[in-house]
Amino acid sequence: MQSPQNQPRRTLLLTGASRGIGHATVKRFSAAGWRVITCSRHGFPENCPWEAGPEDHIQVDLSNPQNTLEAIEEIKRRLSDGELHALVNNAAISPKADGGKRLSSIETTFETWVHVFQVNFFASIMLARGLIDQLQKAKGSVVNVTSIAGSRVHPFAGTAYATSKAALASLTREMAMDFGRVGVRVNAIAPGEIDTSILSPGTEKIVEEQIPMHRLGTPDEVAKIIYVLCTETGSYVNGAEIHINGGQHV
Repeated sequence: MQSPQNQPRRTLLLTGASRGIGHATVKRFSAAGWRVITCSRHGFPENCPWEAGPEDHIQVDLSNPQNTLEAIEEIKRRLSDGELHALVNNAAISPKADGGKRLSSIETTFETWVHVFQVNFFASIMLARGLIDQLQKAKGSVVNVTSIAGSRVHPFAGTAYATSKAALASLTREMAMDFGRVGVRVNAIAPGEIDTSILSPGTEKIVEEQIPMHRLGTPDEVAKIIYVLCTETGSYVNGAEIHINGGQHV
């Protein structure tokens, strides 16, 4: 099948596709003619509006290393031409304390640390390493979704989440060095306050006091940058972490 640009159809593997940034990314790449393979803990929903059905959905629990390895083998089987043009590691979890409050470094249990890091950090490198041959064959791109919480203490993001995102940012630099040598670019995006269903009460105060643009970002504004990093427009961008936060980081 040919894309609208009369090129062979390209394939994206996306984790965390069901809502927010992930959902917008599916729409952005699909509109450009890409095949999008999604990964989720849940099976393919029958009421999903996308034409691609279960054949482009992988049910996987990224908190389970063995299940993640099994999913990698299944993904390889579904890449009939052996090429993967982009991997976007978007899946993440951010456990909360009672009442939705952030979990501090004192309150976070060891089990929570392990669970968060497996999903937010280890799964990303497991997928990239497991699919390196397919990425290399396509001269593909990896985008890791980090967070503004990875570089500053955030009033809502818990310690385990924040440190896992900081680790993912550091991993992005290491991967850019290692994967770049085989023709695969690796970058990160660090969203700030994005208008999704998981916003915490009090976000409006951050918007007013900390964001120069005085508004939330939209999921599509994030998806557009992901798309740039996975296409020819970003062909010499490698090892970058792009802040998408309306100036909140300045």
